[in-house]
Amino acid sequence: MRSTQKSPPIRPRWKQPAIGACRHWCSKANRFSGRTGSTWSNGGWSKRGWRGVSLDHFTSFDGTRIAVHTAGEGRPVILLHGLFSSAQMNWIKWGHDARLAAAGFRVIMPDFRVHGDSDAPHDPAAYPRQVLVRDIAALIDHLGLGEGEYDLGGFSLGARTAVHGCATGVFAPRRLVIAGMGVSGLANWKRRAGFFTRVIDEFDTITRDDPAWLSRQFLKSQGVDRVAARLLLGAFEDLDLATLANITCPALVISGDRDEDNGSAQDLAALLPDASYAEIPGGHLDSATKPELGEGIERFLTA
Repeated sequence: MRSTQKSPPIRPRWKQPAIGACRHWCSKANRFSGRTGSTWSNGGWSKRGWRGVSLDHFTSFDGTRIAVHTAGEGRPVILLHGLFSSAQMNWIKWGHDARLAAAGFRVIMPDFRVHGDSDAPHDPAAYPRQVLVRDIAALIDHLGLGEGEYDLGGFSLGARTAVHGCATGVFAPRRLVIAGMGVSGLANWKRRAGFFTRVIDEFDTITRDDPAWLSRQFLKSQGVDRVAARLLLGAFEDLDLATLANITCPALVISGDRDEDNGSAQDLAALLPDASYAEIPGGHLDSATKPELGEGIERFLTA
């Protein structure tokens, strides 16, 4: 690991509301639940998109239609969202895409299959091992991007997908951003998968005093197809930590100072050949809402 830093506080260009955790996400997310086709109702998407973000689809390796949101012009950066979330909820809603677009990037934000505006097939055959890595590889090929011609970042599941693809030589970005991810989130997926499987299987019986309640509410707020989500959970594999040595591009590991959901992010940074570590305010979910996340990504990508 080359360096360790804490992101300095910045003055946001808009008033950022106080964020608790998933309660805030769930209540706000309901404002975006009325989608029709490729548009958002309730003052969201229009023909021109949300804050100038365009929405298109491409056909992945197996015929599944994957939604891709794009903002800005310039060097391509692909941003991958978290589990049960979407490009809208992770990157667009909180202005991270707008910050990067203003800095001269073409911000490319796919919705993983089962999420957002992408297809959610019920056929088990649509969920082979590492299906999300294969989808993003198909996107990179669709965009015609070669080795080192793009930057790549992800939050939580998106970070996990990005790391898997880079460690196995499928992705070859110029720079890599790993947000909301630690060692155990890569090497011990079964524990996390068991938790999320329970959220789906016991969706109708989970009570407010259950530790799974907030995850259940977030899943509900995003309108995720639970049948498809259950199939997707079985497609993920643990990462052999020795393969992290294959990630030789500069990397930023950035995490909320109270985020322990996926283990130690600082330990993950120490395992990478050329990584820096940065902390921002928040736990796992609410750190994604902080302007410091976008600011940290921008600073790293423009260094």
